[in-house]
Amino acid sequence: MFTGIVEEMGEVSSINRGSQSVELEIKADKVLEDVKIGDSIATSGVCLTVTDFGEDYFTVDVMPETMRKSSLAELQIGSKVNLERALRLQDRLGGHLVSGHIDGTGKIKKKQREDNAILVTVSLPSDLKRYLIPKGSITVDGISLTIAELEETEFIVSLIPHTAQETTLGQKSIGDTVNLEVDLIGKYVERMLNFQIESDNNQSNVDLNLLQKNGFL
Repeated sequence: MFTGIVEEMGEVSSINRGSQSVELEIKADKVLEDVKIGDSIATSGVCLTVTDFGEDYFTVDVMPETMRKSSLAELQIGSKVNLERALRLQDRLGGHLVSGHIDGTGKIKKKQREDNAILVTVSLPSDLKRYLIPKGSITVDGISLTIAELEETEFIVSLIPHTAQETTLGQKSIGDTVNLEVDLIGKYVERMLNFQIESDNNQSNVDLNLLQKNGFL
């Protein structure tokens, strides 16, 4: 689990491509302070497992499913990525609960300055809209952000100067792809409600009278 509070920006230093997968080597600093093989590091919002590391880098494997569903397929040597180590139970939850499992991608449609803030408009996949609410939380490239405005096919988030400076979103351009993860709690609530409806629809008609009528009692 993560919080969506980016610790630092890393840089892709090596890409070893398979037929549908890649191995990435990422230059980093802060997230390496207590790193171990097998640790999870959110990389632009995608939970990846550390397979090797050195003094100033770590490596991760990106499987085909992740390549299909995230923007990691577009990374090149020199690309910047947002990095966050997994949440410890004693840490402050500065953002919101983030799993690192991407729900879809969007594209930056507009960036405009509003006093000290930067408003970023992102296209919204139709199947994700039901999870979003105005002033609710969404994770964009691993960054926990508040939805300032919500429209039919897009949403707007506002970046404070610190977020624009310390994460890749401040450097992204119009047309760039970003990873999206909707609020985890909303997905569980939807699943529980659907499960209850399915259970009600599949309610068994077997009762004691039916069993007795057919000779089972």
